[in-house]
Amino acid sequence: MTRSGPTRERRNRDQRRARRRLTTTVAATALALTGTFAAVPASAAPAGQPVARAGSTGSLRLVDIPMKDGVVLKADVLTPAPGTPGADAQGRYPVVVEPASWGQNDLEYLMQSRKLAADGYVVVTYTVRGFWLSGGQVDVAGPKDVADISSVIDWTLAHTPADPRRIGMTGLSLGAGMSLMGAAFDPRVKAVAAMSAWGDLVNALYGGRTRHVGAAGILTAVQIPTGRQSPETHEAVNDMFTNQNIPELVKWAKTRSPGTYVDRINAHHTAVFIANAWTDSIFNPSQVADFYQKLTGPKRLELRPGDHATQEIGGMLGLDNPAWDDGRAWFDQHLKNLDGDAADHRVQLQVRENAGQEQYPDWRSISTHAQRLELGRANLLGTGTLGGAPDTGWQTSIMGGVDSGADSGITELSGGMDQFLGIPPTVEVPLLPRAVAAVWQSAPYSDVQHIRGAVGFHTTVTSSSPKGTVFAYLYDVNALGVGRLITHAPQSWSSTPGQAVPLDLSLFATAYDLPAGHRLALVLDTKDPMYGSDTPLGSRLSFGSPANDPSRLTVPLR
Repeated sequence: MTRSGPTRERRNRDQRRARRRLTTTVAATALALTGTFAAVPASAAPAGQPVARAGSTGSLRLVDIPMKDGVVLKADVLTPAPGTPGADAQGRYPVVVEPASWGQNDLEYLMQSRKLAADGYVVVTYTVRGFWLSGGQVDVAGPKDVADISSVIDWTLAHTPADPRRIGMTGLSLGAGMSLMGAAFDPRVKAVAAMSAWGDLVNALYGGRTRHVGAAGILTAVQIPTGRQSPETHEAVNDMFTNQNIPELVKWAKTRSPGTYVDRINAHHTAVFIANAWTDSIFNPSQVADFYQKLTGPKRLELRPGDHATQEIGGMLGLDNPAWDDGRAWFDQHLKNLDGDAADHRVQLQVRENAGQEQYPDWRSISTHAQRLELGRANLLGTGTLGGAPDTGWQTSIMGGVDSGADSGITELSGGMDQFLGIPPTVEVPLLPRAVAAVWQSAPYSDVQHIRGAVGFHTTVTSSSPKGTVFAYLYDVNALGVGRLITHAPQSWSSTPGQAVPLDLSLFATAYDLPAGHRLALVLDTKDPMYGSDTPLGSRLSFGSPANDPSRLTVPLR
C-alpha cells in the first residue's frame, strides 16, 4: 500500500476551490437529474449530416442506427482527424461505444468524446432505447438493451474506420451498467470504463432485504420527462413502491446485474475499470466492490467521496476529472497497448476526512486487522457501552416506526455535500431520543483509527411484529457530541412475534479516518427516508446480548 496526504495549506486551498465550484456543480447535477443536461436534442440535424468540426477532434455527425427489432436509436459519431496517431496499417482506429446514462441523450458525453477522438478513437454515443427520440421502451439493461449493444457495434464496424480488434465501452450510471453487460454478452468488447456503476442491481435496490425507495423515486422522476417505461419496467418500479411481488422484482433485477454473468466477463478476459463514490445513494459501494473481487481479468477500482455521478459530472462539463482521465488512460493501456499492465489488479481509494490517496494491490489488502467492540448495557442516560469487557444478559428496547433523527441523508444531495464541503449527514448524538433509537458509544480514541472496508454488526432482536426493519448508523462523534455519519446499512427480517432472532448487518464499505480524541457511536432505529421499512408504527423491538451470543461491532482497520 502506498499513501499520500495533502499539506494543510493545500487542503485549505482545495476546500476553497471546491466551495467556489459548488454552485456550478449543483446546478449541473440538477440539470442532469431532470433530463436536460444535453444542450441540444439528438435530432438537432438530419441523421448522417456533419454538424461540427472540432479541429484536432475530427468530425461529429448525428446518425440513426436501426436495431434488429426495427427500433431506431439516435446516436452521434466522432472520428479522429486525418493523420491522428493510433490507426493500424489499414487506417482503422480503436473505438469506444458510449450508451447514454439514465434520462440523457447521445450528446451527454460530448466533451469526453471529443477528447477521445483527439486521442485517436472512433467514438459512438447513443441514446438508449426508450429515452428521448430513440425508439422503443425503457428496458434498464435488460435483454433488449443488451442486444442493442451488439447491433451498435455491428453498425460501427460497418460505417466507421473502427478496428474490430480494439473495441471499448464506457458510460455513466445506466451507461456504466450497460457497458458491463456488454462485456458479458459480446466478446468483442475488450475494455470497459464504468463510472457510478452497479454490479449487483438486487443489492443496490433491495440490499438487506430492504427496498431502496429513495433511489427508485429519483430515477422515476428523471425518467418521466424523457423516457417511456416498458410494461415490465413499470411493474418492477410499482412493486418497489407498493412492497409486493418482491420475488419477481428480485428476479427482474438479477437479470440486469453484471455480477450474474461475471463468469462470461472473466471468460472474455475483458479489462474492467470501475470508478464509484463512497456515499453513492443509488448504487452503494459494497455491491460494486463485491463485483470487482469476482473479476479475474485485468481490473481497477477507484472509490472517492461523493454521491451518484457527482464524481464524474465535472468531466462532462469539460473540466479536468480524475475518473474520466483514468478511464481514458485505461483505454490507452488496453486498446492501444500503452504502459503495459502496471495498473492492473489495483485498488485506489480517496480517504474521507483527510482526502489522502491510497493504493492497494487488491481489495482484501485495504484492511490489515479488525477491532471487535462488544456492546454493553445502557447507562442512566440510555447510552450503552461500545468496547471494553464483554457484557451479556442485557436488553435495550425501542418503539418502532419512528424516525429518530438519525438517517442516511438525502438521495443525490448528502453525498455531494460530503464531497464538496466535507459535511456528511450529522446528528447530536446525546439528543437522539432513546425511546426510538438504541445508542452505544465508545470511549475516545487516543490515536487516529483508519477504518477501511465494511463494518460488521451482530445482535439479537425480539419484535412484537412478524416483520421488521432496522437501520444501523456508525458515527464519528467529537467532544461536543456532534456525530458525522461514517456509514450505514438497512436490514429487514421475518420472525415469530416475541421470538429472539439473530440480526447481522454489513454496513456499506468506506475509507474513513476517525480523528484522535473522537468516539465511535452505533445507532439503531427503524425508519429512514431513503428506504421502505417493514417495522409497524408503535411496535416494540428489543436488542439483546445473551451469554451464548454476545452483541458486537467489528471494525476493519488499516
